[in-house]
Amino acid sequence: MSVMGGHVRNWWTSFRGSPYAPATLLVVILAAAAGLFAGSYTYSMANPTPRSIPTAIVGATGQPRGVAFVDGMEKALDASLRVHPYPDVASARDAIDEQEVFAILDVAPGGRAVRLDVSGASGATVAQLLAESAPPVGRATGVAVTVRDVNPLQKGDPRGLAIFYISLAAVIIGFVGAIQLSVNAKELRPLERVAFTVAYSLLGGFSIAAIVDWGLGALTLPFAESWAILALTMFTSGMVCTMFTTLIGRWAMLPTWGLMVIIGNPSSGGAVSWPLLPSLLGTVGRWLPPGASVNAQHTAVYFRGHQHVFPFLVLAAWALVSCAVFWTWRHRHPGGGTEEDAPTEPAPPAAA
Repeated sequence: MSVMGGHVRNWWTSFRGSPYAPATLLVVILAAAAGLFAGSYTYSMANPTPRSIPTAIVGATGQPRGVAFVDGMEKALDASLRVHPYPDVASARDAIDEQEVFAILDVAPGGRAVRLDVSGASGATVAQLLAESAPPVGRATGVAVTVRDVNPLQKGDPRGLAIFYISLAAVIIGFVGAIQLSVNAKELRPLERVAFTVAYSLLGGFSIAAIVDWGLGALTLPFAESWAILALTMFTSGMVCTMFTTLIGRWAMLPTWGLMVIIGNPSSGGAVSWPLLPSLLGTVGRWLPPGASVNAQHTAVYFRGHQHVFPFLVLAAWALVSCAVFWTWRHRHPGGGTEEDAPTEPAPPAAA
């Protein structure tokens, strides 16, 4: 047994010192990452289910038929319409522009008719579910239903996915750029590394916006604002990866990929509107860079003049924390610190 144990120890020592050890670990990690990647996207996107949909209601809100219609909609959707009363349609439209509600129920006097105003730009999947569910519920409750989209998506983006794709591109290219700088430009000093991250973020954000708007015509962007959001997203993603590289070295891809891609992108609300996401993902996603980027871009494109500061604060906070961590422990980065950070060699003894 002792001989066998000695062979095992020798084999293990030899294996750990060989290139097969990290290669084997990578095989296991990549297999797990593949499953987690597929699972996270499938969990959040394959079967979107409404849970609670903020909805404005105006008009004869207390009529029995109007109440029956709301109850019928909740049963049809298997979800709660979180109804908020408003004094008139104009104030309810303002609530849509502020992204506080996803639809408006305008109940006519007597409750015999309801106009359902959906907002495709607020969430295409939510608007589709509401529009498909309302007519059958109206027939069942004896209420005449009219459906209209008061804020439709742009013609080049009928599914409302273009913003998700351009934000995804900014996130992924952001951290891939940081990885490439670490591999191919190790000699960069810390400030130079940050400067080059800023450079590829500015150029990359411009490239994405120009191709999607000017080249493909898929979206008509508020160009300067969209460019700024994409550049900030790329910079934040790049510095998050740089932070993890500083902290854990060559395995930085694992937490970066997990945070940005496995958790961040499915929970961003870009492919599936947040009322249809699992509640935890819908909450967490707004505090991560991909979700903040999607929220800021979505508002810039479809709700101009109603931009919120929160997504910019989220992106800025992640960028600042990442820069602070990188700068504090810059000597641990594969590129090392500045020349001033290097240990000073003792002066040679003076010649006699």
